[in-house]
Amino acid sequence: MYFISTYLYSASSVFALFILVFLVSLVRKDNSLADIGWGLGFIVATLSALGRSEIYETRQLIVSAMVIVWGLRLAGQIFLRNLGKEEDFRYKDWRKKWGKNVIVRSFLQVYVLQWIFLMIIALPAIFINSTKGSGIGMLEIVGILIWGFGMIWEVVGDWQLYKFRGEAKNKGKIMQTGLWKYSRHPNYFGEALLWWGVFLMAMKMPYGYLTIIGPLLIGFLLLKVSGVPMLERKYKDNNEYQKYARRTSVFIPWRQKG
Repeated sequence: MYFISTYLYSASSVFALFILVFLVSLVRKDNSLADIGWGLGFIVATLSALGRSEIYETRQLIVSAMVIVWGLRLAGQIFLRNLGKEEDFRYKDWRKKWGKNVIVRSFLQVYVLQWIFLMIIALPAIFINSTKGSGIGMLEIVGILIWGFGMIWEVVGDWQLYKFRGEAKNKGKIMQTGLWKYSRHPNYFGEALLWWGVFLMAMKMPYGYLTIIGPLLIGFLLLKVSGVPMLERKYKDNNEYQKYARRTSVFIPWRQKG
């Protein structure tokens, strides 16, 4: 019962953040701000649960630090990527499609929907921060290592893409080196993997296994909804990308075909 009240408190805190981001997006006419709010929302969800429960065991402090590092890195990276640029192409297309209903649909289909998804994905971290548990054992250490590997994979993938796009000679070309040689979306793979690490941190706690819905959802969203499908649709008429796609794994790193 205590977990439910803590979860609702965490959810209301994140919802307040998303309303603030939504109001700023109305002024700027830029729903890309939702992507910055995404990373910050996980931090708010995790820390609000920690503050509400006042359980400051080693497990809670480690998980909170993990989420803070990931969330700040992601929000900062997206902020710098979008600085001085127009609204992301996905949101721009929706803005045109929604027409006079853009405000209501933006609120419901961007901010409210992301809030719902976030509160499910963050479930392992919120559960850990609202529940007393045993000390750190081998399973928790494995979880930390998996989180670390996923975090590094995501950061390196993003950094390699940033460097590639920053060189004038690569304008209009497709990134196919580094981690991108083994996966078309190494940053997404890293992001999904690190949430499996957080889930393992919750596994030994009573009913912790139920929080598996979190990493399952982020994997589904990245592979089937808002991640891979949207980006690959952008390159459906790009011959170079289609050749790259035929020989390169879409998500899990693997050696290229041919």
